[in-house]
Amino acid sequence: MTVLNNLRLSDEPLVVLVSTRAVITLPDDTLLLTPATIIVSPATGKIVSVVPEILPATNFPSASTYIDHSPKLLLPGLVDAHVHLNEPGRTEWEGFWTGTRAAASGGVTTVIDMPLNAIPPTTTVKGFEEKLRASRGQCWVDVGFYGGVIPGNADELKPLVEAGVRGFKGFLIESGVDEFPAISSHDVALAMETLKDTATTLMFHAEMLPPIAASVGDAVQASEPPLAPTGELTAYKTFLESRPPAFETYAIEEILSLAHLAPSLHLHIVHLSATQCIPILKAARAAGVNITAETCFHYLGLTAEEIEKGDTRHKCCPPIREKTNQNGLWEELVADDSCIRTVVSDHSPCTPQLKLLPDHLDRNRPPILHADSGVDVKLPDEHESEQGETAKVRGDFFAAWGGISSVGLGLPILHSAAKKRSSTSKTPSITDIVRLCCQATAAQVGLSHRKGALKAGMDADICVFDDADVWTFSQGDMRWKNRCSPWEGHEFTGRVSETWLRGSKIFELGAENSGFPGGKPLGESITERRTI
Repeated sequence: MTVLNNLRLSDEPLVVLVSTRAVITLPDDTLLLTPATIIVSPATGKIVSVVPEILPATNFPSASTYIDHSPKLLLPGLVDAHVHLNEPGRTEWEGFWTGTRAAASGGVTTVIDMPLNAIPPTTTVKGFEEKLRASRGQCWVDVGFYGGVIPGNADELKPLVEAGVRGFKGFLIESGVDEFPAISSHDVALAMETLKDTATTLMFHAEMLPPIAASVGDAVQASEPPLAPTGELTAYKTFLESRPPAFETYAIEEILSLAHLAPSLHLHIVHLSATQCIPILKAARAAGVNITAETCFHYLGLTAEEIEKGDTRHKCCPPIREKTNQNGLWEELVADDSCIRTVVSDHSPCTPQLKLLPDHLDRNRPPILHADSGVDVKLPDEHESEQGETAKVRGDFFAAWGGISSVGLGLPILHSAAKKRSSTSKTPSITDIVRLCCQATAAQVGLSHRKGALKAGMDADICVFDDADVWTFSQGDMRWKNRCSPWEGHEFTGRVSETWLRGSKIFELGAENSGFPGGKPLGESITERRTI
């Protein structure tokens, strides 16, 4: 109790948060649900001490702020390690200001921004510097950044590491934006060779067209796609069948075939959708390959069977799959040797117009078409007038932009879905959710020394979660720029009531200024060089 004795003698005002339920991190990194007192220094923004019991207010200097949140849960601020903020360049889709406010409202205190869909992408140091300039004064939570791997930028990778990116991402299938082209097997090998002795994570959008050439690589990228749609383009089943699990398994097998080039490099599969990938990844991990995977809130909370005709709000790549596939993802989350180490949002917004919503969902007819399927979306002998084409594509899953908006909604999604499933199957506990969305995501991006845990010395990032609050998500609850999401109308159990960033309360549900009582953003860009 020496630390507490010193605090009693100190004149420094403290922030003290207590609850009968908190998920704290023990010295051996074990997570424990326990009554707790979290003592914070606003001056340093750090947690001074965590005591696994509730201490009375009289134990602290009179100037301290003491709040008892019982019976709400005190959790570490979430680290969402997969977010597209799209600034600069596509700020009509999203931006630092709106995207990070949405994150803060959901207990997310750190987001890691993907290298696309901003213009320029984060594939060069110059592009990274431009993104950092755009972020200044706009971040309501702390923001880290990934770099991108594209053909021809291997010489930029190590300079980007020195500049502070947390990891790298490449696509094995076309990304949908011209400035971020897909990489071949040669590009993957070159990236592995370049980064093999570097403290970083090399991540992959793991979809690949089936191997229709002698070897998987550049020839496949140039070949005719084998899975052009053969059904109604507004039927989700048609879209789902065009991106089968084989797209994901082929890509992962190709990555694993090259893993020997960089045995110590952390490889990571983003937004894993197909459960057929799980045994492949587990076998590789058992053989000593340093590879992990993440899945997303939408794969765990939405299923193909519930997606109505033309409801392109649900379009993403890889696609939301069937209920049986979803069951397999949930089973893997609680497996002792799970290859799925993290759960993230993959918040990938766009304007409603690019979603090509049918009339009953959006009455603003889009002026342009956008395709990001990576496959030919034209049916054989399709020759229609411009007017007919425009009419046809409303609700077209192939022509609509792929991406789901959900940053800041992950905790209610995961908690609610786990609660519903708990009566029939084993589901993640609240400590598992903290592991998947806080502790492991922080480790994935080399921030476990300051993020993702309630323990002394860490950033005082705290989420206050009311796990009994039952509410329905409406368009008015959407804090991201474009209020378009498949989660609209869903009922959740559990809601974030407060978010604290480095010792300052940045969000309070129902407070003035739309829940942001401080009135100004306190988030920072994370550019420290990664060392772990």
